[in-house]
Amino acid sequence: MATGKAGPPRDDSARRVMDGLRRIVRALSTSAREVAPRGSVSGAQLFVLRQVGASPEISMGALAASTLAKQSTISEVVSRLVKAGLVARVPAKGDARVRALTLTARGRRIVARAGPTVQERLLEGLGAMTPRQRAALAAALEQWITDAGLGRVPATMLLEEE
Repeated sequence: MATGKAGPPRDDSARRVMDGLRRIVRALSTSAREVAPRGSVSGAQLFVLRQVGASPEISMGALAASTLAKQSTISEVVSRLVKAGLVARVPAKGDARVRALTLTARGRRIVARAGPTVQERLLEGLGAMTPRQRAALAAALEQWITDAGLGRVPATMLLEEE
């Protein structure tokens, strides 16, 4: 837990870590400012829209898997997108009792006008890493977050309002 007693590390790797984090935060905040005025959606919502558009009639579980997010987090974002008329819940092929997600015409227009999201670019970068590199990064991030006293902060979609 962060106590404030230890000073910041002064080695080059600490600066590189903080610079990397600053780049990610800057890219996300810049993207959020660019996306919101154009389509009235957040960067996280655009990311989800693009995932739904890439896999028409996707299930909530598959959408959560494709975004690497918890299903409860995705459910909140999807609810906002349905309410905004950008995503529709439709009967799944093969089982009308199950609901699938698809873009509405308005959702398709927003996706067509938008370029790749920062989240997509970050996922591509993760995909370029080996499983061992991803596991080491995950362990290091988890330890850093725990040591900083941030372990209980909810892992929501990037820059999505709660």
